[in-house]
Amino acid sequence: MIYEYIMNTFKKGEPIFLDEIPGSSKDVVRQEMKRLTDDNKLERLYNGVYYIPYQTILGTKGKISIDQFIDKKYFLVGGFFVGLSLVNQYGFTSQNSSVYEICSNEATTKQRKYCIDGNNIIVYKPLTTITKENVRELEFLYLMTVIDKFKEIRGSEYQSKLRQYIEKRKIDFEIVKKYLSLFPDVVYKNIYEGGIMNELVW
Repeated sequence: MIYEYIMNTFKKGEPIFLDEIPGSSKDVVRQEMKRLTDDNKLERLYNGVYYIPYQTILGTKGKISIDQFIDKKYFLVGGFFVGLSLVNQYGFTSQNSSVYEICSNEATTKQRKYCIDGNNIIVYKPLTTITKENVRELEFLYLMTVIDKFKEIRGSEYQSKLRQYIEKRKIDFEIVKKYLSLFPDVVYKNIYEGGIMNELVW
């Protein structure tokens, strides 16, 4: 029953979380998932996370996409990349982080480190709850917290890139002002250097 549900609901290689599986109890679901894993009908990625095994076009064993896992586990509940990962995401640096740094409502502690299928992940608890209404503005404030450490562009090029980011993400500075006091003073400095201080005072 559970196996049929999984095969009809999930795609090959898609992360499957234990709490997505219906059953009379969590223990029953957990035991059935273990049996399916032992029978090689499912692969276990991490504690409570599974996927349907598959082969690539090269005939090798397929793996789960870490990006899919992060999207489903951390971003759907409210979250975004932070640190170098965030600065790289929007093209302010070409440096690639060796760690996935994430801020998410899923976090229950200030900071927690994981290693999932060889990928290092650090999850931070947000300074305030991330919602659909504030997610872009909080991401912007987290970006302004670290951008001076990682950006590879300066002056007018940096200011132009920052304005492009603000327009693309449709940052609402009235919402930014509501949360500004939660962040360190360096945010003001980086906003000033970015040439967007006027947006804060008007």
